[in-house]
Amino acid sequence: MADPLATLRHKYDPVVRLMHERGARVQTIEMQGDKLLLRAEAPSEDVKNAIWNEIKRIDSGYRDLAADIKVVPGAAPAAGQGGPAGGASAPTSTYTVKKGDTLSKISQQFYGSANEYKRIFEANRDQLSDPDKIQAGQVLRIPAK
Repeated sequence: MADPLATLRHKYDPVVRLMHERGARVQTIEMQGDKLLLRAEAPSEDVKNAIWNEIKRIDSGYRDLAADIKVVPGAAPAAGQGGPAGGASAPTSTYTVKKGDTLSKISQQFYGSANEYKRIFEANRDQLSDPDKIQAGQVLRIPAK
């Protein structure tokens, strides 16, 4: 049987990507009972509405999701995640962690060097507390080279 967290994270991956693209700060992505709990801070009401529109596009009933999206004016990605201050930020892609992945392995894939794993860790401090503790289904930001 598939891991419920990985299954729901995959289903709602476009929402998480949109959050990152629009400057929302993801606080929590975890299971709460049989639902995916998604907490985030959006920098504006427009971004919050865009997030909810994406949720409803994926599943209009969203019975398997508990989302708590708050508007926090000026909310910006955590330190090291880029952002609009000082001009345009470097492009960032996302990667959904697969079973058996490590940050070093992901770093090797994107940068050609396993030693660049700290760049990925720093860009995802909002959801990672330890570079050795990633889980299948997590959606990580991968900073540009």
